[in-house]
Amino acid sequence: MTPTELKSCCAAVYESDFVRMLLGDSFHPGGLGLTQRLGELLALAPGQRVLDVASGKGESAIFLAREFGCEIVGVDFGRDNVARATAQAEKAGLSHLVTFQQGDAERLDFPDAAFDAVICECAFCTFPDKPTAAREFARILRKPGRIGLSDLTRPGPLPRDLEGLLAWIACIADARPVAEYAAYLEAAGFATPVIEPHDEALAQMARDIQGKLMGIELMVSLNKLDLPGTDLTQAKQLARAASEAIRAGLLGYSILTASCS
Repeated sequence: MTPTELKSCCAAVYESDFVRMLLGDSFHPGGLGLTQRLGELLALAPGQRVLDVASGKGESAIFLAREFGCEIVGVDFGRDNVARATAQAEKAGLSHLVTFQQGDAERLDFPDAAFDAVICECAFCTFPDKPTAAREFARILRKPGRIGLSDLTRPGPLPRDLEGLLAWIACIADARPVAEYAAYLEAAGFATPVIEPHDEALAQMARDIQGKLMGIELMVSLNKLDLPGTDLTQAKQLARAASEAIRAGLLGYSILTASCS
């Protein structure tokens, strides 16, 4: 599968009703609580222009604009996500502060030094070309702009059950050691990142997903829910393997923040 095909596949899955049932509107561990923490660490404030990369359905961007008063531009590979996020911003009365557009993290369609901060929540690990994405983040930041990443981490190899396309889409298969994420940022011109672990947020999300999968399976068995093309058995196996890996310390979650020097 080519990088473009992989991005399209990921975008299609994250636009699906099934994923929304599992994850709600906030597609990352810790939900808006960790989004709030990210905004605090970046010292977001009115007058700043912020880029939200892989903005999904816009939940974080809208929240940050409401909480910190900054202008947010969200970029997502999925066209449907962009349309839904735009509608949500209008519904929230924040379309004067929040806008969304389709785009690729590895080829951001913005001029140099266009933003004061960049955030990317639980998505950097899915980018096929991480060094290029990190350089793009640095390019579009004004000096001394700030970046905030939150993402899955792993200290070493993962079990075989956490390999393959479904695991990649679930942000697991290409999770990296936190030091490797830091190295990508430093190589792109950022200062040494500050790392803040949030492993419990990931563990709680895994427990929530397993519970929701049981409920969804029951609804399907009672013919009260139809999910054509969804392999619930495979999804349950992946969720079980991920939970075991988290308990064993093979998967974690961290926030990284750094300034662009």
